[in-house]
Amino acid sequence: MTSVKVNELISVAGQPDAAGFAAFAAQGFAAVINARPDGEEPKQPGNTVEKASAAAVGLSYSFVPVKGTEITEADIRAFQAAMAQAKGPVVAHCKSGTRALMLYVLGEVLDGRMKPGDVEAFGQNLGFDLAGARRFLEKRAGQAPHVKAFFEARTCSVQYVVSDPATKRCAIIDPVLDFDEMSGATGTANADAILAHIESEGLTVEWILDTHPHADHFSAAHYLHEKTDAPTAIGIHVTDVQTLWQEIYNWPALKTDGSQWDRLFAEGDTFEIGALEARVMFSPGHTLASITYVIGDAAFVHDTVFTPDSGTARTDFPGGSAAALWHSIQAILSLPEETRLFSGHDYQPGGRHPRWESTVAAQKRANPHIAGIDEAAFVALRQARDRTLPKPKLMLHALQVNIRGGRLPEPEENGRRYLKIPLDAL
Repeated sequence: MTSVKVNELISVAGQPDAAGFAAFAAQGFAAVINARPDGEEPKQPGNTVEKASAAAVGLSYSFVPVKGTEITEADIRAFQAAMAQAKGPVVAHCKSGTRALMLYVLGEVLDGRMKPGDVEAFGQNLGFDLAGARRFLEKRAGQAPHVKAFFEARTCSVQYVVSDPATKRCAIIDPVLDFDEMSGATGTANADAILAHIESEGLTVEWILDTHPHADHFSAAHYLHEKTDAPTAIGIHVTDVQTLWQEIYNWPALKTDGSQWDRLFAEGDTFEIGALEARVMFSPGHTLASITYVIGDAAFVHDTVFTPDSGTARTDFPGGSAAALWHSIQAILSLPEETRLFSGHDYQPGGRHPRWESTVAAQKRANPHIAGIDEAAFVALRQARDRTLPKPKLMLHALQVNIRGGRLPEPEENGRRYLKIPLDAL
């Protein structure tokens, strides 16, 4: 298998066959990065075969599949992480080597080791057309808002800092408070990482936003409010969720008026993040209270649609509805096709790296729960899928915290806090 040497750290190549992996090992490579999605061609080996072929000859292996027109910063950073983990030279491949080289070069630009204007000439010197990398950088330079994602691996949750580059004002969306169900330990490592990023970038927090009361992790909204004094907000229908769970928890003292947040957003409400206008879309289906935040060309769609290879969100929680989710998704898909969609979770199908960004156009084209499906088919598909899913293991733990805006239970007379778990309630 012929590869093109980029530098001492990395070479790129086209699609290898099984014998190609043995050749890579003989050439002194330590690791293979597969940047090609499965199923592009009928006879393509695919991720499973490639992983086994690499292991058979002692090569480490990473799967970072991308389409050239849909590369995101998450892909670039995953490619860099795979290189950093390798214990020697890396060979990265796709069909021709172009996408693999794009991922490497874009990382060099984002980290300041290469100038954007040098990208195409760099590719030409190696025999590759990197016009796609140039277009990525041009588009990124003109994007507002800036979006920084934080992936929380324990619950596969994605947290966001969305900022206005002109004013350095920002909002935090769906932050996670650490919780270990085995020990009962809580922590703030994820939230503190967000605060460290905000400080390093010189940002000022204007809002702390939740898209809905989460069932799989604790919200860090209250903790971050105490640290920043920024107002907290959620959708106005959180009161319906509070009423529902007040009964499940037998919790008459729970306030069900949403007063645990500083603002409750309704459909069509607007607010500002610096000079950016944000708009609220009511997006029920996953929960009664779910909302989408549309900020510039970005929409934070939480648990409605995931990346196209991951489908859509479950609707079997108390108050969920597959039909309502269908209509929420259609409203999201009515946004301009170039709108960036940022999802609330990624479960890494096929063992690929975490991804959280897509576009309206990509969802329409490639999401199997959406493309070519009508409402009846979607509802049937979603309900059948939901029947196979276990309830989130933190659901009963998390809801009693999250319907209070991320506040932990008050300490009892011994100074300890206690969660209340209803038995046989679901």
